[in-house]
Amino acid sequence: MLKGFRDFIMKGNVVDLAVAVVMGTAFGAVINSLVANILMPLIAALFGSPNFDSFALVTLNGNAIKFGVFLTVLVNFILVAAAIYFAVVVPMNHIIARRNAKLGITEEEAAEDPQIVLLTEIRDSLRSRQ
Repeated sequence: MLKGFRDFIMKGNVVDLAVAVVMGTAFGAVINSLVANILMPLIAALFGSPNFDSFALVTLNGNAIKFGVFLTVLVNFILVAAAIYFAVVVPMNHIIARRNAKLGITEEEAAEDPQIVLLTEIRDSLRSRQ
């Protein structure tokens, strides 16, 4: 039984997944720090407040409806997505493109779907008959 467990743990997929989770957690902390300590203070400098929590606060029958809190979370999400895109995705795409150019790797064009080719031929045939 222990041998089976050891074999399971030593499989490449399990180890790769564990490394990915740890790296994702660490990277998430970096991105959250970028948003909390750099981007949100810049927003606070522009708008006078680091969040929108007090914006559009409505009380209905003694219950507070906090549109501003939702807006703060939405802005944080957009900032995190932008930080990931500009700090990770764009540089990685450039690195991959440079590597592929250096190695002479070109992207193969995807083969056209035969149904689309047939429909295009039918359309062109119908046009020529008119």
